[in-house]
Amino acid sequence: MSTAQALTPQPQATSPAPRAIISHLKNATFDHGLRAFFEYRDLGVAQATAGGYSVHVIRALDGHEASGVPHLHQLDFQFVYVLQGWVEFEYEQTGVVRLERGDSVYQPPGIRHREIAHSADLEMLEVVAPATFPTATLEQV
Repeated sequence: MSTAQALTPQPQATSPAPRAIISHLKNATFDHGLRAFFEYRDLGVAQATAGGYSVHVIRALDGHEASGVPHLHQLDFQFVYVLQGWVEFEYEQTGVVRLERGDSVYQPPGIRHREIAHSADLEMLEVVAPATFPTATLEQV
């Protein structure tokens, strides 16, 4: 049983129509980001949402190992989905978790964690809100 209702478009005299944000892999660039052992591909969501959200692809940099530094992020939402390869995280109250292709993790706001190791071919999709947020380095998870 569906609860969806048909919507009637309302004219918006003062606002432009919303635009879809398209990001093609063939034109993509990967840049340095929060972690020195990863590179990041911005998918354009931060700009489209005025910093409300960010979606990016993270991949392992060849020849770089994880630092294993415990930390936490001060944000409202963080979700990671593994596209290929594997990654091991340690979370407070959970312990060590290995995520492989097709696995995901919702990281609650402020959870203490660290990235322990990853495969050379690791690629992850990450969604965060807001797009920019502070990160605190910790002594332990």
